[in-house]
Amino acid sequence: MKNTVTLNMQNGVRALMLDTYDYKGDIWMCHSFKGVCYDYTAFKPAIGYLKEVEAFLSSNPSEIVTLILEDYVQSPKGLTKLFNDAGLMKYWFPVSRMPNNGGDWPLVNDMIAKNQRLVVFGSKKDKEKSEGIAYQWNYMVENQYGNDGEVKGKCSQRQESSPLNDKTKSLVLVNHFRTVPVKALAAKDNSHDLIDMLSTCYGAAGNRWANFVAVDFYKRCQGGGPFEATDKLNGRLICGCDDLQACSVSLFIFLVTWFNCCTFTMFHMPYLLYINLYQTTRSYWYLQTF
Repeated sequence: MKNTVTLNMQNGVRALMLDTYDYKGDIWMCHSFKGVCYDYTAFKPAIGYLKEVEAFLSSNPSEIVTLILEDYVQSPKGLTKLFNDAGLMKYWFPVSRMPNNGGDWPLVNDMIAKNQRLVVFGSKKDKEKSEGIAYQWNYMVENQYGNDGEVKGKCSQRQESSPLNDKTKSLVLVNHFRTVPVKALAAKDNSHDLIDMLSTCYGAAGNRWANFVAVDFYKRCQGGGPFEATDKLNGRLICGCDDLQACSVSLFIFLVTWFNCCTFTMFHMPYLLYINLYQTTRSYWYLQTF
């Protein structure tokens, strides 16, 4: 049976929220409280999960994966060692290339060409300088998670985040899951309620669509669920349409019209229309936690 991370990424997940802790002399994935991992809150050593990420990136050379770490690791250079041991440093997207003050991210084509296909954010500000792990709140705004983040018609910021309409932060993350996960209710949460919240947060974020969407039990939904939601997001971001299929039709009509009216070569056109995919068109969705 395939492991959790592998299955999720094969299903379309391109970002993971991971809680990392010191535990039993190693770094573990753990969903705990007060910065301490216990036997009953621990999952497995982090190295196993990260090796799955490495295997996916190795097998899919045109894919980009984002990790968002809630980091409680105190051991010196602990995360650096972990990423080295997992074989992930060869894919590392450096902090030096991340945009300040809301600037544009490098093109997906460029990230792939340089093989810088792993983007890592962390919750420890000092580790941006000491370990090269980008401090999440320098680059991203995020709405409130849990039940307080599921109030219809309201999209408020998470406490650690800058205001959602702060455009000096180029990325927008929208949470939409309950404080206590309830599998039986996830189908409703992940369907029309999710799409409505994305529209609400669009306005709250200064007319910016989400780049990341966090849900629980992503396979449980009514209709298209998170898949439909991210399809709509990508359609809005690429061409201002309701879904990606509409963008494809619009692109075909545009290219045919352009070809009939012009005599210049078309070879570069798809590239120009593909630019800046990471910032403006690739809306990741992912599990809240393991």
